[in-house]
Amino acid sequence: MRSVLLLEDDFFDTMVVQKSFAKFNVQHKLYTAFNGLEGLDMLLGRNGVPAIDPLPEVILLDLNMPKMNGHEFLAELQNHPHLRHIPVFITTTSSMDVDRLNAQNLGVSGYILKPIDFETNTDMVDSMSLLEKLLK
Repeated sequence: MRSVLLLEDDFFDTMVVQKSFAKFNVQHKLYTAFNGLEGLDMLLGRNGVPAIDPLPEVILLDLNMPKMNGHEFLAELQNHPHLRHIPVFITTTSSMDVDRLNAQNLGVSGYILKPIDFETNTDMVDSMSLLEKLLK
């Protein structure tokens, strides 16, 4: 089954993504990790966690997480040739230019500011449209 991996430490934000998938009729299985280390375990099949198979088509990544943040996760993802091709969309509360620049330098496909509001956040709608195209 086709899938998406969400790395998000906030339960409310996880629920928002689930509702967004329903609103945009995204039919992929949604895997959830609560930090970068858990996400890597799920992608690599390590520490007793089975690997997501097949690999997710897209990763939705929060930048501010405990244990391993989004920037650290992106850097680690680049160290694995079989994972670096997976498109990554950043979801974060940070609007700092340095965070955007760091994420862009690590090859993200989109950058979405939280809180997510489909009615007023045109960046979110554009990013979800791109995400929707990638998932078809």
